Amino acid sequence: MKLIATDLDGTLVRSDGSVSPRTVAALARAEAAGLAVLMVTGRPPRWMSAVAQAIGNRGQAICANGAVLYDLRAERILSRKTIPEATLAEVIARLRAELPELRFAVEYGEGFVFEARYQRGGWDLTAMGGEAVDDTGLIARPATKLLGLHPGADPDALMSHAAKAVGDLVTITRASSRSLLEISALGVTKATALEEYCAARGVTASDVVAFGDMPNDLPMLTWAGRPYAMANAHPAVLAAIPARTPADNDGDGVAAVLEHLLDGR
Repeated sequence: MKLIATDLDGTLVRSDGSVSPRTVAALARAEAAGLAVLMVTGRPPRWMSAVAQAIGNRGQAICANGAVLYDLRAERILSRKTIPEATLAEVIARLRAELPELRFAVEYGEGFVFEARYQRGGWDLTAMGGEAVDDTGLIARPATKLLGLHPGADPDALMSHAAKAVGDLVTITRASSRSLLEISALGVTKATALEEYCAARGVTASDVVAFGDMPNDLPMLTWAGRPYAMANAHPAVLAAIPARTPADNDGDGVAAVLEHLLDGR
């Protein structure tokens, strides 16, 4: 065991957005024992500051489902993998033809743009640093992630439909219970980013303990030598990963496993 790779929302982070003192202590103990701790999340970098501060601005994170490597100490982007403009245009056109009710937003790492009808829970997206744009603005520059929000489709059915429409152009993942598609450059997943990160540091899959709860975590969990599905995980994750945390994210499931593993070292 050399590296701990953990998802955030639904995994390390509680439902209220906090990281518990027990979890912070377990991560600090792991690092003191010589283990690397890596956050691997669908979150964009702009959503990382609170978590980075909660854990003491330690280490690095893979953000945007594998598209961005982010330094938690300096809170800056180190590298990114993007969807080219022409691919964005083709993907949006195909998805609109198949699913006309989809509305889109585009993440860049430092900021994002969105079409006027893209809404999420009544949030003021402009106040969050976003910019409302027309169709030309959606495809104006390479993106770390394309988001497709549907007002009412079944999330699993939506992902299946979208994958058939554009799976030859991009990688589509699902990271929440909402009808939201998270779209990355072709071949970019949490697993590919984690494997690349580990290879650069002489860490093999067998050295990695990983935690996750949603379908976008499955590539990472199946690559890691010691994967754990959260007790609150999506049924597809629970079906694929035999080892479970003894509690959900609100019950410090990750911390409980880390404490057990560290006690046994």
